[in-house]
Amino acid sequence: MLSERRLEVLRAIVQDYVGTEEPVGSKALTERHRLGVSPATVRNDMAVLEDEGFIAQPHTSAGRIPTDKGYRLFVDKLAGVKPLSSPERRAIHHFLDGAVDLDDVVGRTVRLLAQLTRQVAIVQYPSLTRSTVRHVELLSLASARLMLVLITDTGRVEQRMIDCPAPFGETALADLRARLNSRVVGRRFADVPQLVQDLPESFESEDRGTVSTVLSTLLETLVEETEERLMIGGTSNLTRFGHDFPVMIRPVLEALEEQVVLLKLLGEAKDSGMTVRIGHENAHEGLNSTSVVTVGYGSGDEAVAKLGVVGPTRMDYPGTMGAVRAVARYVGQILAES
Repeated sequence: MLSERRLEVLRAIVQDYVGTEEPVGSKALTERHRLGVSPATVRNDMAVLEDEGFIAQPHTSAGRIPTDKGYRLFVDKLAGVKPLSSPERRAIHHFLDGAVDLDDVVGRTVRLLAQLTRQVAIVQYPSLTRSTVRHVELLSLASARLMLVLITDTGRVEQRMIDCPAPFGETALADLRARLNSRVVGRRFADVPQLVQDLPESFESEDRGTVSTVLSTLLETLVEETEERLMIGGTSNLTRFGHDFPVMIRPVLEALEEQVVLLKLLGEAKDSGMTVRIGHENAHEGLNSTSVVTVGYGSGDEAVAKLGVVGPTRMDYPGTMGAVRAVARYVGQILAES
């Protein structure tokens, strides 16, 4: 275990390197921070930190910079989540307030996160598998053609066209709409199949085919892998950090273009807590020079999706973690109130 003083030296190195983008020397540390010891003692502490793999010397006769291991210790032991300032909180409220639908919420959230953190922002759409039904609407488009509209508690709206096996009158349509909603509104998607399985039997024989077709379409909508939708923004922010990537920025950009990679970065939505993966903790080789900060968001206690940012390992972790958490909480409030 490192002593408290050496932990403070590591904290100072991380803070200075993130702020100045320059390797940090012992003289600079003693001038900028109240460490209470001489430069010689700081040099000794830095030597121990280097031997333990927490800092490294990028060039001969240069100062030291944090390693992935050093950033990990900083995040786990030394970095609190920086609360947002009042202007930042007002900016979040102003930017997200007034969103007209879920697509608008997600789009605004991506732009806001990218602006607040100056990193690449990723927002996953709420998963249908963790949602409940708010309303099912059935609209007649022709005598044998319907539109099914599924509205979730998270604001998602899914529309499907249905070709009926026979004409279906307005009276029967209104009856089906009422019976369907009485059974499924407020229920989890996983419960819906069992709740509606006997519904066709309660209709006249000539209408059962259409009722079964409507239910099949509804159930297909519920099980589709629509949670794999996400939005990304702020990729151009990476160009400001070109010198932070050891070879070139292209592998990072290529990784961010792959949907599967992004979904793995976000992880399981049910894991709602804050996650910070640093450097080589990211499985994808193209992202070994980046850090990823993610958190779940939702309309209640359970997360329905994830959002987060990707940036260089030389990241303002307390500020980034604070921004990601604050935005997630506000998006959750919007979904709860929508």
